[in-house]
Amino acid sequence: MRVPVVIVGAGPAGLTAAALLGRYGVECLVLERWESVYPRPRAVHLDDEVHRILGRLGLAGEFAAISWPCHGLRLLDPDLRVLAEFRRSPGGGRHGYPEANMFDQPDLEQLLRTHLATAGTVTLRGNTEVTGIRQDGTGVRVETTDRGTGARETIHADYVLGCDGANSRTRTAIGATMADLKFDQRWLVVDVATTADLGQWEGVHQVCDPHRAATYMRIGKTRHRWEFRLLPGETAGDFDDVRRLHPLIAPWTGEIDLEIVRVAEYTFRAQLADRWRDRRVFLLGDAAHLTPPFIGQGMGAGLRDAANLAWKLAGVLDGTLPASALDTYEAERRPHARAMIRRAVLVGKAMTEGGRFGDLIRRVVAPRLNGRVLDSATPALHRSDLVVRSRFRSSLAGRLCPNALLDDGTRFDDVAGGRFAVVTTSTPSETERAAIRESGAVLVTTRMSGELHRWLRTGAAVVRPDGTVLSAADSLSRCWYP
Repeated sequence: MRVPVVIVGAGPAGLTAAALLGRYGVECLVLERWESVYPRPRAVHLDDEVHRILGRLGLAGEFAAISWPCHGLRLLDPDLRVLAEFRRSPGGGRHGYPEANMFDQPDLEQLLRTHLATAGTVTLRGNTEVTGIRQDGTGVRVETTDRGTGARETIHADYVLGCDGANSRTRTAIGATMADLKFDQRWLVVDVATTADLGQWEGVHQVCDPHRAATYMRIGKTRHRWEFRLLPGETAGDFDDVRRLHPLIAPWTGEIDLEIVRVAEYTFRAQLADRWRDRRVFLLGDAAHLTPPFIGQGMGAGLRDAANLAWKLAGVLDGTLPASALDTYEAERRPHARAMIRRAVLVGKAMTEGGRFGDLIRRVVAPRLNGRVLDSATPALHRSDLVVRSRFRSSLAGRLCPNALLDDGTRFDDVAGGRFAVVTTSTPSETERAAIRESGAVLVTTRMSGELHRWLRTGAAVVRPDGTVLSAADSLSRCWYP
């Protein structure tokens, strides 16, 4: 059997990559060791940048139906007094969607699986163990075993995307290793269901306590999550008895009856793979990076990986982009992931660091983090062949174009439709219009009072299919576009 793309792992990153490739008509085979969605909750948050990726798949409405708006973040002292508050708008941000969204990961994965079932070019095969990945001059050989029958098969692929999590077999196959970014903490994760109103602020509560740091958040109409840092010698098993668990969550719940959905131990780590690609094999999601959960960006980073790589891979497969376009994936995504991990580590230390240094972070630094912790404008992508900007001047290149409302009531992404777009504040000449048409790009002319005009101010920008600005200049003639 031969397919253009094999995706190893049907978690959020793998399913999103498959769905995005399916939009371009790329034939994909997704291999997953479990037969159905893993039922336990894990990731619970994504921001409006990542919601926008779901929107490009036509899933914005369906995701809104399974998610819960979050009003932001509060840092609390051990007595639950507010040290700092970072609010996010429950309405639409610059990307057209709520800036913070809580959800249950199994619900999101089921939504993505249901969507894939309608994509004619994508096949999801469960209960399949990938036992080997080998490259040769003609592509990649993926060795598999059916976990039910024991039957073995070799699948030949042009490319393989390793979306197989923290213990990635794909990462091992390409000889990549995880570099430790110096954060390692054991935490107790408690998921609870109740129909009672807890009367709490509808945002994330992070308790900054070097003895017992904690997090509380509402993740749905009846679902709540707590996370507590485990003390030396403690394990999740110590809290299977609700009598031991109750004192931890009682400051938020009082004596309300609760259904304990799960009590589990997690180790929060900050790690980054030393390389994300070997020839035709790529790493995405937790296979490439592990982020502490303090700013809720771990799963979102995997979806950003998928959005960055999918259109490039589709372009290389159909011949509209050179093979060198794939070199930009790691060059752009790895520094971005590192920056987000460091941001999460900073907030984690603000919560948990002891002594005078911890007090300094909490009392002096934390109140000044407002513009960094919750601003959904994540760092610009680094220079690459597909991010054209000067090393010495600020530029829109590498940043996301806002998903702005246009004159006809549609949004930018509706018009761009996963293609290149040229945004300009001036009226293009006939020669420029012809060149844009020939390139296959979409032309968007801004109006003086519009959101896009305020963002661009003057000149022109070329926007990639993933919404990232490829180049920007003071005139259309000075912009570079394929």
